[in-house]
Amino acid sequence: MTVNILAVGDVNGSVGLELLSKKLRAVKKQKNIAFTVVNGENASVFGLTASQADAMFEAGADVVTLGNHTWDKREMLGYLEENRYILRPANFAPQNPGRGWGVFDTAFGDVCVINLIGRCHMDFAPDNPFFEADRILKQSAAKVTLVDMHAEATSEKQALGFYLDGRVSAVWGTHTHVQTSDAAVLPKGTGFITDLGMTGPVSSVIGIRPEQSISKFLGNPPQRYESAGGQAKLEGAVFEIDTETGRCLGAEPLRFME
Repeated sequence: MTVNILAVGDVNGSVGLELLSKKLRAVKKQKNIAFTVVNGENASVFGLTASQADAMFEAGADVVTLGNHTWDKREMLGYLEENRYILRPANFAPQNPGRGWGVFDTAFGDVCVINLIGRCHMDFAPDNPFFEADRILKQSAAKVTLVDMHAEATSEKQALGFYLDGRVSAVWGTHTHVQTSDAAVLPKGTGFITDLGMTGPVSSVIGIRPEQSISKFLGNPPQRYESAGGQAKLEGAVFEIDTETGRCLGAEPLRFME
């Protein structure tokens, strides 16, 4: 059988979370979605709270993934231990709380979801995400495997896609908040898109008030970023997966405007 998997781009600020809460179930129904992964690390602009994560699950997320702002809200340390449906990057140092991948039971069989973080142009030094993916795949027997690669460099995300081509069902990039136009099925059957985009304010610089971003590039004193507010959009991608083989049959970007 074939199923549609929805990956939702980084939820940014209260505007993004409100749109997700209002519209995700309708989008899932329209696209006949069987499983949904939402990247939620920017719900508070920097990080997310336990109540915001709960709201994402209530909205219809099956699994929530994170990224470089995982630790910005300290309350998440305990939450990550308690809730197996929220993932932080698997290639963080092993002593950190929570888990970076999981196998989840669904109506169409087991689904393995892996959350990784890139190292190129990032502010910390996690383990090699390519090697971490290899280690995880040796431990999972799930036919359907989905990978969220939270990374700055498009080259690193694309390289991981080709590295895992034929070994996982889909790889998508998050973090840069701008949807790319390269959704495709790679030569060996893995669905891929370099970046899902974001779920947040339309009139913004990657979710932030434009004047704040301009000020930074002008060299002015730093200020704490604020979500732009206003009209919102929901971006992501839909992957059609053959559950018997785990191969992707189709990949298309998704954008819903409020």
